Amino acid sequence: MNARVLKVHPGDNVIVALRNLSAGEHIEFENDTYVLPYAVGAKHKFVTEDRQPGDPITMYGVLVGKATQPIRRGEPITTFNLKHDSEHYGLDKKQPFSWKPLDVSNWQDRTFMGYHRADGSVGTRNYWLVVPLVFCENRNVLIMKDAFERELGYAQPEIYRENVHELLSLYKAGEMDVIKKMQPFIEPNQTGNHAQKRTFKNVDGIKFLTHEMGCGGTRQDSAYLGSLLAGFINNPNVAGATVLSLGCQHLQTDMISVEIKRQNPKFDKPLLLFEQQAGTEYALMSEAIKETFLGLIEINKIERKPAPLNALTVGLKCGGSDGFSGISANPVLGHLSDTIVSLGGKTVLAEFPELNGVEQELINRTEDTAKAQKFITLMGEYSAQAEAVGSGFDMNPSPGNIKDGLITDAIKSAGAAKKGGTAPVADVLDYAEPATTPGLSLLCTPGNDVEATTGMAGSGTNVILFTTGLGTPTGNPVCPVVKVSTNTVLKNRMPDVIDFDSGPIIDGEQSIAQNADALLEYIIQLASGETITQAERLGQDDFIPWKRGVSL
Repeated sequence: MNARVLKVHPGDNVIVALRNLSAGEHIEFENDTYVLPYAVGAKHKFVTEDRQPGDPITMYGVLVGKATQPIRRGEPITTFNLKHDSEHYGLDKKQPFSWKPLDVSNWQDRTFMGYHRADGSVGTRNYWLVVPLVFCENRNVLIMKDAFERELGYAQPEIYRENVHELLSLYKAGEMDVIKKMQPFIEPNQTGNHAQKRTFKNVDGIKFLTHEMGCGGTRQDSAYLGSLLAGFINNPNVAGATVLSLGCQHLQTDMISVEIKRQNPKFDKPLLLFEQQAGTEYALMSEAIKETFLGLIEINKIERKPAPLNALTVGLKCGGSDGFSGISANPVLGHLSDTIVSLGGKTVLAEFPELNGVEQELINRTEDTAKAQKFITLMGEYSAQAEAVGSGFDMNPSPGNIKDGLITDAIKSAGAAKKGGTAPVADVLDYAEPATTPGLSLLCTPGNDVEATTGMAGSGTNVILFTTGLGTPTGNPVCPVVKVSTNTVLKNRMPDVIDFDSGPIIDGEQSIAQNADALLEYIIQLASGETITQAERLGQDDFIPWKRGVSL
């Protein structure tokens, strides 16, 4: 790799700056010389030829925008001189597709230590789940959370409470000057996973969900919530669940029971259902606590055992993306996805707004025509819904994305799609629809980090890989979320958020395949419980159901 610049695809008419480039600098690349009329920041792109208004800009081999102003050779593309554009797609444009699985002989006999479920799935974690069917039960869920986590050794270290205690003591002593002159608190060492404090050694945690749904919305919203909660309970990382119901809400206990069985006819996990309007709150809570405790005793009997790597269901996500995302971390996930698929495992690519511009490639890769049409329908309905309220997919890039080189949604999407590798698309799923087909599945979710990771966990992922160029602390209650940095500067700046670094690719120290192999080694350790993610260590249990409104 050139130390300063990179052309991602031979057909591109833009070149990516890997370092900050100065105005007037001469760039030698592929037997050509470019003189830069303006400075080009790292992660940004300059054109290889003069462009006039309406001329196409291509990157990753696809159309990513059209010029709105004259752009001179060597000049950077910006939101001032470029607007989003992408190719039209459809079944009528479907092209033949072939794929050769990777040589995975080095991984064929490798295993991880997982929790085997009766339905044949394997968990990377052994969790008990507590969920409310309606927001009225959030308070009761949080009371249970405080009681169980404190008493059983799952509570987060109270470092910030200790900070406040120290400040309060100084304030009571009249030491205002001392408080004002204090240096920042020393960061504690949080490298451990606190497992030694647990009462139940084989229970990785008790996870408590809260949400604002279940009543007062549409019946469709309640149905989607029921499907999502059923997916979480069916997730292979969950061993049992406690469900709290008020009683009068749209989403009834019998509905959730039916949905769980519909999704998984082999379901046999302990499921505890409690309804508050059947008596007093104290009666509800004391019974729920007792039965949940008994459930924990039972799932503590489950131990990790070897499982093949094809038992993994890996979610593929990006957030806080930058101009390096599509060059380093996302292609690494793509190579890893192809490896898992070649082994017979499952991967799930989410974020439909961030597939804008690469739809035709994915259609070509979808061998089943009915599934290709399902993808077209879901994309079309989602896009039309966004456009109807004046917020189309072209408005997806955030200010942070744009600042770091993702000028149009098509640029962002073409790089984001690299997470899906090159394997055929085996299935197309609506939000929280179970991932049951080996291979790569496309899952309809927003780009919104938490709505997307929530949907992936609801579809059954037991590990989520999350690339980021700017730094995103997102986690998930039941599925470990691995934060993969696109650049080493981020890894060094936010070590308490980032788990794995793909920056060595940008620095020319590793190939994409080498970095992907190192990431898979990390996943094996993670799936075996030998390490935990930074999000798990921080207690970052984010849960936001998508209400199917416009969310990009």
